Order: sequence, then C-alpha cells, then structure tokens
Amino acid sequence: MGDVAVGARSGHDGEEHRGHPVEPDVPVPDGAMTSGNEQAAGDDGTPDGEQRPRAADADEAARRSRKPRSFWKELPILIGIALVLALLIKTFLVQAFSIPSDSMQNTLQQGDRVLVDKLTPWFGSKPERGEVVVFHDPDNWLAGEPTPTPNPVQKVLSWIGLMPSAEEKDLIKRVIGVGGDTVECKGSGPLKVNGKALNEPFVYPGNTPCSVDDQGGQFKVKVPKGYIWVMGDHRQNSRDSRYNQSDRNHGMVPVDKVVGRAIVKAWPINRWGTLPVPDTFDQPGLDRQSSAAASLTAAPQGIAVAAVLPVALWRRRRTDRPEAANR
Repeated sequence: MGDVAVGARSGHDGEEHRGHPVEPDVPVPDGAMTSGNEQAAGDDGTPDGEQRPRAADADEAARRSRKPRSFWKELPILIGIALVLALLIKTFLVQAFSIPSDSMQNTLQQGDRVLVDKLTPWFGSKPERGEVVVFHDPDNWLAGEPTPTPNPVQKVLSWIGLMPSAEEKDLIKRVIGVGGDTVECKGSGPLKVNGKALNEPFVYPGNTPCSVDDQGGQFKVKVPKGYIWVMGDHRQNSRDSRYNQSDRNHGMVPVDKVVGRAIVKAWPINRWGTLPVPDTFDQPGLDRQSSAAASLTAAPQGIAVAAVLPVALWRRRRTDRPEAANR
C-alpha cells in the first residue's frame, strides 16, 4: 500500500488521486476534523510537541514592557523641556525684572520684582500714557551707574532666561507722553499733557510734580511719533527724559526700545499687586488726536465707501434689468 496522508482531507469527495491509491474513508470522530493544510494540534491550538506558553509568562513580559524609565534617565529630558519652556516664556510672554533703584518710589521699591508683559507688543500694542514700562537704555542713560550684583536666586533665574542678566542695561519708568503729545512743566507743577493738568497721587510723598532747576526740570516738549516721554514717580530722584534732553533722542525713548509693560509686583509677597493705569490719564480731553487726526483716520474709510458705492449701484442695476425684461 502507498503512503497515507493523515489529516489531509481536502473536503472534495470523489476527486481522483492520480498515482496515489487511497484507502477507504475512515470515520472521523466529531470535533476532530482538520483542514487540508493544518497540522495536528492540541485542544488549545498549540501544535503537538510545542510547549504551551503560560499566562504568568505573558503577564511578566507585559510588566517588563511597561517598566518606566529610571528617574536619572528622564532627568536630562525634563531639564531640556524646562529650559525650552523658560526660553519661550521669556521671549514671548513675560519676564521678571528686579528694581535696582528708588526712582519709582513709592510705586516700586528697590528690590521689588515685577513681571513684564512681552506678549501684547507682538500683536502691535504700543505704550500708553500712565503705563509703567521697561525699556533698554536708549542712549547711555546709565553711564557711570554701578552694575548690580545679582544674588543666587537672580543668577539662577538669569541663567534659565526668566530674568535679565546683570550685564543688560534696562530702565523702568512711567509713560507720561506718547507720539503727538505736548508735555510741559512750569514751576513746581502740576505736570501738563496737551494742556491738561495731571492729578498724580503716585508721586513720591514730599516731591513736587515738577522739579524747579535749570538742568531739565522745567521744560515744554513735543513728543515725535514713534517715541515716548518717561518720568519716574520719585520726581526729585529720577534721571529720566527730563535730564537726558541732550542725547541724540532729546530725552525721548524710541518705542522699539520698549521691552514691555510692567503689570504685576510679584515679589516680595507682602507687596504683591497689579500696576494699573491711574485714572488721571483717562480724563476727557487729554487725548488731542481730535479733528485733524480723526479726519485723517476716517478719510481712507470715506474714500473706500465713495469708491465702492457707485460699483454696488451699477451691479444692482445690471441685476434688475433682466427681471424687468421678463415681466
């Protein structure tokens, strides 16, 4: 007799097997039928001769695959992410600055930390009257000033980019006038902007709004477009726009030198608070961009409307003509 292919039934009864004699069909017990290409296997589907994998082994393999990395392996990644976030925050959102002098007393004290908004200038926001702003030294205003020595906390914050380094020369003052404004001081005050007297309760107690001296305390200036005029709240102890009128900007600060607006006193905790714009800068008539400036602003819109209106009427007539012809 020839070889017998055990378990290799094709399922097509009556097919001829050329050259291979076939033994008579042998009944197969229920549940033991196999396909033509399957090997004999155990009840659980494991081929004969192979060891069935245990559930405990599978669980152990899963646990090994889920085993977390050690803390020391992940630490460099976490530090890298923290540095990138700090750089992004410092560049686009906020930055902390330390107050090195008394020129903004009592609004800000020496040693205060403020948070400066650097985000809104990216969207075209410009400094406004009454805001406390940080700006880069416009033309050697800090000549001869000692370089501050940062403490360990400041060194760490500077290293990760959340505070400026000691080498950076930045100042913080209050915006008094913006482009187009006329700012004036006569006698001891009051300080006037566009002819309107300012009520300044934020001026250091015992100081007068204007300084009576011949070094710059008495002035009347017109602020050019793209510049701001700044003054410290401690009027008799602030080297600000008044005392830098001999520089190349005539005491003005270019808007592109402004880092951002100081919005919060963040440290020490007992001095935490916001830095809002005083109400005196919202008084009626202070903004003198009225008639002429307003007409210049409205002129392009009026020209656009005048140009579009005839076109709109012409298109409407063309649309109405076919309707009239079909009636």
